[in-house]
Amino acid sequence: MSEIQSIEAAEFRQAMRNLASGVAIVATGTALERRGLTVSSIASICIEPPCLLVGINISSGTHGAILANGRFGVSLLAIDHQDIALRFAGRDGSKGVQRFDTAPWVQGILDVPLLQSAICALECVLHHYQVIGTHGLFIGRTVAVRSGDGNPLINCRGELRTLPHG
Repeated sequence: MSEIQSIEAAEFRQAMRNLASGVAIVATGTALERRGLTVSSIASICIEPPCLLVGINISSGTHGAILANGRFGVSLLAIDHQDIALRFAGRDGSKGVQRFDTAPWVQGILDVPLLQSAICALECVLHHYQVIGTHGLFIGRTVAVRSGDGNPLINCRGELRTLPHG
């Protein structure tokens, strides 16, 4: 199989733009050591034990912070969280703990940052970690969940949107 060539990165990126996915903030740490970023590469992978998968670029400060802390929070975003999503994606130039300044956050039972107004917040203990290419894959065993309210924020074709009401 090694003789079969992969498609080019640009072609793959263009194809994946058609895959609608939820948008979340993944965060870890306390006080001045808090780190977080916007992700759309997140998926539930099993119920027993309850685990989710998050892909994070290895060059991100959040990547190293999760490895150091062994735990992370996932705040699923609502349509009215577009500004927060862009901030944690680095679009406004903020970095590190500065990103947490514009919205109310709480520390969960694992002492990880959770967006207070998230439509759902999950707390995970690092269960497994693997590097694939440019990204670290974090499998987190979910130990706490808190539900909120709102229409989910979706990333599709490079735009942030929500699902139609049905």
